[in-house]
Amino acid sequence: MFRPTYPIRTARLTLRPVTLDDLDDVCSWQCRPEVFRWTLSGPRTREESRSSVIAMAGEDALRAEGDCLTLAVVTDAGVIGTVELVWRSQTDRTAELGYVFHPGHGGRGLATEAATALLDWGFTEFGLHRIYARCHGRNAASARLMARLGMRQEAHHVESYLFRGEWADQLVYAILASEWATTASSPPGQPDGGTP
Repeated sequence: MFRPTYPIRTARLTLRPVTLDDLDDVCSWQCRPEVFRWTLSGPRTREESRSSVIAMAGEDALRAEGDCLTLAVVTDAGVIGTVELVWRSQTDRTAELGYVFHPGHGGRGLATEAATALLDWGFTEFGLHRIYARCHGRNAASARLMARLGMRQEAHHVESYLFRGEWADQLVYAILASEWATTASSPPGQPDGGTP
């Protein structure tokens, strides 16, 4: 089992496992249509958010390939989003990065700061070789965030999946452990440009 030493602290944030006490904060952004603009799911009711929080609360460690590690991103304002790593391959030492943030906290680099902390744990503590992330081809904010993290665009899959009844493009970004060692020693990226 692989679990970060909690909490993970950055200059402005605390990353820790999601708890049932986070329901009000999580519901405050899971109910917003703009948060789900580029995802296959839609805004959630309070009961749906409760189910989501219960599921995320159990994602506090990586126990086996396929597991998801989900961390609450906490500021003085409460839980403003989540970052996650999905363990995609034990053999290839690969994971997928994901993130969701309250749009009211965009533009200040908080998503970049949180994702950077999780990527650093994935490479330096968990020993990953490669971390990738995906987004809808028109989700410019998410693509910018991945680029700020030092990830390179590896693919632009044209009309590769059905998105709300229409074929959609998907962008794939990735970074290797060797590249992260260089990126992590560079100055931080620009502030977030919107909601991923």
